[in-house]
Amino acid sequence: MKRRGKAGGSSGKRKVRVGLKIQKASTAHSAEEFDRLKRERDEALEQQAATAEVLRVIRRSPTDVQPVFDMIAESAARLCAAEFCFVYRFDGELLHFVAHHSVTPEVLEINRRAYPQPPSRRSVAARAILEQNVVQIPDVKADPDYALGALAAVCGYRSAIGIPILRDGLPIGSIAIVRAQTGLFPKSQVELLKTFADQAVIAIENVRLFNETKEALEQQTATSEVLKVISSSAGELQPVFDTMLAKATELCEASYGALWLRDGEGYRFVALFGDLPKEYEEHRRNKTLIRVRPEVPLARIAVTRQPMQVADLRTDPAYLAGDPLPVSAADVGGIRTLLVVPMFKEGELIGAIAIYRKEVRPFTDKQVGLVSNFASQAVIAIENTRLLSELRESLEQQTATSEVLQVISASPGQLEPVFKAMLGNAVRTCGAKFGIMYLSEGDGFRTVAMHDVPRPFAEKRQREPFFRPSAGSPMDRIVRTGQVAHISDITTVQGYVEGDRPLMDLAELGGARTVAGMPMLKKNELVGAIIIYRQEVRPFTEKQIDLVKNFAAQAVIAIENTRLLNELRQRTDDLSESLEHLRTTQDRLVQTQKLASLGQLTAGIAHEMKNPLNFVNNFSAVSSELIDELQETLKGLPVADKARAEINELTDTLRDNLDKVVQHGKRADAIVKNMLLHSRESSGEHRPVDINALVEESLNLAWHGTRAEKQGFEIKLKQSFDPAAGEADVFPQDITRALLNLISNGFYAATKRRAATNSTNYEPTLAASTKSLGDRVEIRIRDNGTGILPDVKEKMFDPFFTTKPTGEGTGLGLSISHDIIVKQHAGSIEVDTQLGEFTEIRIILPRTAVFL
Repeated sequence: MKRRGKAGGSSGKRKVRVGLKIQKASTAHSAEEFDRLKRERDEALEQQAATAEVLRVIRRSPTDVQPVFDMIAESAARLCAAEFCFVYRFDGELLHFVAHHSVTPEVLEINRRAYPQPPSRRSVAARAILEQNVVQIPDVKADPDYALGALAAVCGYRSAIGIPILRDGLPIGSIAIVRAQTGLFPKSQVELLKTFADQAVIAIENVRLFNETKEALEQQTATSEVLKVISSSAGELQPVFDTMLAKATELCEASYGALWLRDGEGYRFVALFGDLPKEYEEHRRNKTLIRVRPEVPLARIAVTRQPMQVADLRTDPAYLAGDPLPVSAADVGGIRTLLVVPMFKEGELIGAIAIYRKEVRPFTDKQVGLVSNFASQAVIAIENTRLLSELRESLEQQTATSEVLQVISASPGQLEPVFKAMLGNAVRTCGAKFGIMYLSEGDGFRTVAMHDVPRPFAEKRQREPFFRPSAGSPMDRIVRTGQVAHISDITTVQGYVEGDRPLMDLAELGGARTVAGMPMLKKNELVGAIIIYRQEVRPFTEKQIDLVKNFAAQAVIAIENTRLLNELRQRTDDLSESLEHLRTTQDRLVQTQKLASLGQLTAGIAHEMKNPLNFVNNFSAVSSELIDELQETLKGLPVADKARAEINELTDTLRDNLDKVVQHGKRADAIVKNMLLHSRESSGEHRPVDINALVEESLNLAWHGTRAEKQGFEIKLKQSFDPAAGEADVFPQDITRALLNLISNGFYAATKRRAATNSTNYEPTLAASTKSLGDRVEIRIRDNGTGILPDVKEKMFDPFFTTKPTGEGTGLGLSISHDIIVKQHAGSIEVDTQLGEFTEIRIILPRTAVFL
């Protein structure tokens, strides 16, 4: 047994040792797996961080791809444990070295000397371009096509990988990295490099799109600015030409530019821009009119009708033939490349725009298109200027006419502002120096308006506003013919030559030379005239004369309108007053009808409620008496003391309940009575009543009534009646009723405050005052009671709203008062209050009201 036990014990120990060995092996295996997974995780995180950083650089560099290439080179070399990394761009023919990382100056110089070069199988970067796929060289020494040149000798690398940069399936570059050890690059690194290549495509595409967008935006902006100048120059061509030429020269990266307009058989410079050599600019500006020969570019475009570009002026046939224009442009101006764009209008060459470069560098199609667009805009601007010149006069005349019409409409019945606006617009629009308007008066004329008249002549007209026209004067011609009097030179008029004083004053004091006078006719009757003057001999145009004739017709209309308006104004005022009175009457009629309907409904309800209330009140009183009789009867009956006590308690409770029923029944009865009062129509007749007497009587009635109702009632009354308050047309009984309600509420509030304070310093006071407000009269009722809460103030005139204890108020008094003052008498009622201090009711009644 002991042996078996030992044996068993040894076996158990062996099992434990084997288990420990297995556990240790398993633990070691797990640690290796853990380390591997950790390395893979760290590598993935580092790669993700690198790609994220490249994306951030892409976002930060929308206009420059170089920072992206530099970051890709640095990240690829670092994450792939490479000796160095190169990045290349491919333009379709040559491979260009654009970025690098982890290279010595010697290696950098070797690579720079080797590129650009066409792609071949001699380098891994070029192979990736040719094959458009990932290319790996496990051992460059074992590859027969690979060129082991100076670069490999200096660096001593053995393996290489090339990743193509593809856009839409076509190579636009490649990434190449090399390592010192042989073998293939891990799949994770290959995928990382492909990600970098995709990011490079994104960066290149972003920059391309940005540059294209920027170029398009610059061109659109330039075009927009030119259009703005065209729209704002108001027919002035020089700002348009200068802006257009400046934008064309700057956006096309030219040295300078010129714009010609055709003038007969030659061309005239209208704009020059850029850093022109002094000799060339002087040469060009001194020869303002250029007659061209068929050989020069400016003449060729008239035949081809297309933009013309000369890549190198020194090789142009006209230059080689010794033509002065090309020779001067090339030798004096230093021009090498030039672009000439024609300006056509309805098939006719009217000018050209030319831009120049001092180096041989042809302009792109987009730049040619931009200058062509500017040429079209120049033609539009020229045409617009012509049209504007023709339309400006018409527009100014229409504007002037519109302004005069606006003044006429804004000044009904007033002639002075109309005459001033009319005369001012006539002088300004017609390019005159000054103007005068006259109205007929008896056998002469009176000056009614002057505009910009020279002071000496204006002072004479102010001293002598009335005059009779002298023979031969513009006004005399208007009177005799009833037609326009247009005198080109007043100094040639016979009257002036003969020494006519009025004509001499006009010429000597006013400086007038050319005169145009327009008659103001009403049914062939001369009512006045408008005369405008120029101080130089320059006849007015037919359009200008028509404009002033139009003003003269408008002046006649304005005069007639003023007469009619003055006649109708009083009638209009009367009609307006009647209409307003009618509207007020109509509104009150509608309101009264509504109140009448509501009153009928209220009266019906109140009548229906009155009989049941009477039964409740009567039977409650009878029941109370029956309880007393019951108690008397029970006294003579033999009843146990305990039962008698319970009976007495029940009968007492029943009596208390009946008393409460009686109390509330009486309150309900009071509400019904007030509802009937609220719904009934006005009593009595309205008549003029002395307001002071009415208020004083209401005050006395309320005081005596409250004093008789409440024992110990005391309050101080103050009266302040305006002797000018006078009379008002009212329903005396109804106004008295409203005042009694308001005064009684004031008594209640003051008494309530006195009961709450129990202070000998407080004296209940109610003040009544009146005041004349002209066509209205004011009544104020002010108490020094408890005041009113804001939420109560909002509802105090609502029917059935009350804050008084049960049995002391129905909630209809203030509502009835409000209806009497506001709805019945078209007055107003306002409340001013301060809690714990005072309440003041302000009533305003019209002295004469319309009662319905």
